Amino acid sequence: MNARIGTVQDVTVDVGYETAKTAYGVGATAAALVGLWGAACLIGGLADAGLVGLVKGLVTALTGI
Repeated sequence: MNARIGTVQDVTVDVGYETAKTAYGVGATAAALVGLWGAACLIGGLADAGLVGLVKGLVTALTGI
């Protein structure tokens, strides 16, 4: 009968670092998606109302007049 004998290696993992790295990646991806969506909305608004209409709508939204 043949038996395999493996070696045992100690592996040290910094769980806090790995968790922070993953959270940073998720946050950066979410921020990129929000930024792309905002840019798409801005381009859509410019295409629909033009620059003057977009500025007029912004002023109206801020002042309520």
